[in-house]
Amino acid sequence: MARVSEVTAKREYSRDEVCRLLGIRETVLEDWEAHEFVARAEYYAFKDLVALKTLRQLRARRLSAEKIRLILNSLRAKLRGVADPLSELKIYTDGRKLAVQVDGRKMEALSGQMLLDFDQEEIRRLLQFPGRRAEETLSEALAARQKEAVQWFERGVEMEQVGAPPEQVIAAYQKALERDPDAAGPHVNLGTVYFHMKKWNEAETHYRAAIELRKDYALAYFNLGNLYDELHDIIQAQACYEKSLECEAGYADAHYNLALLFQGQGETLKAVKHWRMYLKLDPAGYWAGIARRELARLKAETVVHGAAR
Repeated sequence: MARVSEVTAKREYSRDEVCRLLGIRETVLEDWEAHEFVARAEYYAFKDLVALKTLRQLRARRLSAEKIRLILNSLRAKLRGVADPLSELKIYTDGRKLAVQVDGRKMEALSGQMLLDFDQEEIRRLLQFPGRRAEETLSEALAARQKEAVQWFERGVEMEQVGAPPEQVIAAYQKALERDPDAAGPHVNLGTVYFHMKKWNEAETHYRAAIELRKDYALAYFNLGNLYDELHDIIQAQACYEKSLECEAGYADAHYNLALLFQGQGETLKAVKHWRMYLKLDPAGYWAGIARRELARLKAETVVHGAAR
């Protein structure tokens, strides 16, 4: 088994490989290119892959293109010498705030405010240190803990992208959680790793842990719905997809999967409703073509059945 240090990135990734590694559709990549967040290319370097991963995180939080542009412009203005925040900075979400790592500390991406995040037990413990100012102790501990948590989380992401053994990826995310137990992101990623390993119980545990930490985590509900769908638990899958839409009404992929579920159950009207919503949110690309085909087929079947009566 290769050690972490022995895992190296490919030099270039095709568009198909990028979409597969990031779990996005071609239309999403095209949209980022249209907004000039990344330059269009047939092959991407690893640095570009890191930038695209950051964009995927922002998309998972359902941020509009205008909000993403505002964040990037704000970071360029506040941090001189940073031309491309997506590839030069570590932008991430801990389940509560969108932040960027700056000199080992966490800064809110839009406002530029440095963030402090301690639970009461840690504050109590740190205040017991003799001969030092509490503020200095807290600041130093914060920098160390947050830096390590982010580093382990991003190491896990990078190892996933280069195809490292799942055990190494899992260990990295677990170390991130050890240093920041309140982060929802590592739980979602761990759930997905276990999902691909077909370890359903472990995957469900981590998806639900993410939801417990962040009640409006649409992506966590969506992934949990995929898990139940894989287990042929249609009722639970439907409930999770609908919950993800309660958290974010514009979640196109949830509409897509609900359309498939209802179509499979013969609930034509509900399927048509969700196909139409999906096409409204994501009208271009390969998956939109499938949605239009299925929608047309349902309409044709409805006409035939109506005529038969």
